[in-house]
Amino acid sequence: MSTTEIFLVAMLIIFTVPYLIWRICKTDYYAPLVVVQIIAGILLGPGILGALYPDYYQFVFNQQVVQSLNGIAWWAVMLFVMIAGVELDLKKAWQHRRESTITAGLALGTPLIFGSIAALGMLTTDGWVGPNAMTWQFVVGIGMACAVTALPILILLMEKLEILRQPIGQRILRYASLDDIAIWGVLALILLDWTRVGRQLGFFVVFAVATFVYRKVMIRLQERDRWYVALIWLAACSMAADWAGLHFMVGAFLAGAVMDADWFNQEKMDMFRHHVLLAFMPVFFLSTGLRTNWAVGGTMVFVAAAVLLLASVSGKLAGIHVAGKILKWEKGEASIIGWLLQTKALIMIIFVNILLDKKIITSETFTALLLMAIASTMLTVPVVYPKLQRMKSLILKH
Repeated sequence: MSTTEIFLVAMLIIFTVPYLIWRICKTDYYAPLVVVQIIAGILLGPGILGALYPDYYQFVFNQQVVQSLNGIAWWAVMLFVMIAGVELDLKKAWQHRRESTITAGLALGTPLIFGSIAALGMLTTDGWVGPNAMTWQFVVGIGMACAVTALPILILLMEKLEILRQPIGQRILRYASLDDIAIWGVLALILLDWTRVGRQLGFFVVFAVATFVYRKVMIRLQERDRWYVALIWLAACSMAADWAGLHFMVGAFLAGAVMDADWFNQEKMDMFRHHVLLAFMPVFFLSTGLRTNWAVGGTMVFVAAAVLLLASVSGKLAGIHVAGKILKWEKGEASIIGWLLQTKALIMIIFVNILLDKKIITSETFTALLLMAIASTMLTVPVVYPKLQRMKSLILKH
């Protein structure tokens, strides 16, 4: 078979397997299609399919095919991260700055501390720390992975729960938006390469000037032109950030963050996100699964994942409950908000992909974090839905 034919076999597997699992097993309540696609990526990776059928795995996912899939995956995740940047609503966060700052600060800081403690425990065993990592980079990276909230997936889950456009949904988006900025800021700090600090400073100076010009241009364009120019801007920012040593996904987030959501029709933006998830992101999930590794020992990877999940969920809930006490929320409100904000999935997977690329973590640590992200996301709807039913008045509360 030609490389093109094998590539199409891989694409057929990528889109067919998760869809059949999702539909036949009716997993939507606890595992939306996005989560099933991530799980399918792991199943199709070297740890499962590669171990059971090594010859078939090497035939389908050969170097040329994987290289082609990676190109699609890079562009898919750049689009997705840009959308996450565009959907940040900093104006609303500023209007409610006391509430938003207290909640977002505790929602991020507490699981960051809990996750960092878990990372210190991982330092005592070989096989978790990447070859290029300084100790603080590994500890802060793991801590931040535990603190991440997946804003785009949170939006999808709140749509499913029918609270996205309700007051509580908008509040949660404000908290998640502030944390999203902090997450990418910390990532940039972790990735800072002192041997290329001149390039990195130069990038931020040029980016600031280019942003000023770009915003002036975008305001004058019709909406149909803004969509196309946004893609040019995305490619330019991602290329410049990668050249500076900050990783192309940092550039993709910055590209979206400096855009105003009201430049685009909200319905069209929702559809754009939906289409990226539908047509491109499954390839990213597969390429993520191809990077999983159980070499430390399958049991230890699962133990690490469980510890990280405990640190992540308990830290997020503890922080939100403290915020609820300070802000005098109603009983049960903090629990709903905390469980929604502990959703991990895509943004955390993107985050740890970058840490793996930079060799700050090993593929074994990556696998444990990936399992933690899946479990975190699968817990959200089953836990939150009954709570919302018991507190219907909260949905309409400002």
